[in-house]
Amino acid sequence: MSAVQVLVADDDADLCALVAEVLGRAGYTVATAADGAAALAATGRMRPDLLVLDVAMPGLDGVQVCTRVKAEAATAGTRVLLISSDDSDEVIRAGSAAGAEDFLIKPFSNRELQQRVSALLAPCSPAPTEA
Repeated sequence: MSAVQVLVADDDADLCALVAEVLGRAGYTVATAADGAAALAATGRMRPDLLVLDVAMPGLDGVQVCTRVKAEAATAGTRVLLISSDDSDEVIRAGSAAGAEDFLIKPFSNRELQQRVSALLAPCSPAPTEA
């Protein structure tokens, strides 16, 4: 079985790197994108199992990327975890309407991130094991 692939997109380079590091240590194959347009292009190329998208990115935001990914037959099954510091009902409803499977509010712990990702990917494959 091939490695589970996760694409992390956040315009905050430090947070993007941190999320990628945490998920990489958990055994996932992780790629990153600095904005929504790059995330959308990478999704088309690599077909990740999960997208971790910041809601507030310049250009295409996480909700818009999610909407486009879910609208394409080739990527519609890609699971999406939106992350945001805005926990308003409006933002959460927009993410849900776009097809996101989960929503994580910043700041979050590394453990919470790992648990959410593991739960989202459980239907795809067994959770990775640490070496």
